[in-house]
Amino acid sequence: MKEMPATERPRERLLRAGAEALSSAELVSIILGTGVRGQTALSLAGSVIRAFGGLRGIAAASTRDLASHRGIGTAKAVQLKAAVELGRRAVTLEPEDLVQVSGPRDVASLLMGEMRYFDREHFRVVLLNAKHRIIDIVTVSVGCLDSSLVHPREVFKECLRRNSACIILVHNHPSGDPTPSTDDVAITRRLASSGLILGIEVLDHVIVGDNRYSSLKEMGLMTPAPANAPAAFSWHEPWPVPQACAVGWKGEYEL
Repeated sequence: MKEMPATERPRERLLRAGAEALSSAELVSIILGTGVRGQTALSLAGSVIRAFGGLRGIAAASTRDLASHRGIGTAKAVQLKAAVELGRRAVTLEPEDLVQVSGPRDVASLLMGEMRYFDREHFRVVLLNAKHRIIDIVTVSVGCLDSSLVHPREVFKECLRRNSACIILVHNHPSGDPTPSTDDVAITRRLASSGLILGIEVLDHVIVGDNRYSSLKEMGLMTPAPANAPAAFSWHEPWPVPQACAVGWKGEYEL
């Protein structure tokens, strides 16, 4: 690892770009922590993945089998099995274990601590079940926010796979100012229209700034404008939101 530029090491890349940006080998190398003589943690991770036929093979392998692989040993095998079990539990949480949201403050409180420090725009989708409990939070794009990066196909792909009833869009403004731009509004309306077709309601788009956030729902900027509507910012008909999510959505706030 020492031969790699500091910015390209798995830990630093995770801090900079998020865990979803790392390869499986990089993630496993972080769990392993160190390599062995002649092998970095990253090359050791790659050899383990190949030896057991991928992540599914590692998950199915016994602790003894993992420990028998050169460079792993009992301690690292236990770390791998613990990580696998945490992942399994995360995707099999009982409904009562899922976080319920009732407004943008809940969403902002959940994500602002991380997203307010990003130096690039991260676009995320909060997947909700019918009771507005969070199923998952998915990162769709990282970089400058525009329609080419935030395509309905990518936004709704995971929603359909996870059978999400409704979603909340979230992205950050690195400037710290959560005021929505014209592009933010256009993208939101495009995705809201796509959601109508698919039967997945877009409840809100929350923009995170530096200890502040905005709710496009409360600002009246959610509803797709009809063909004869004038400028984008003049269309203020409220988006029909279930009563459970209609409380406390009042535009821009500080946390």
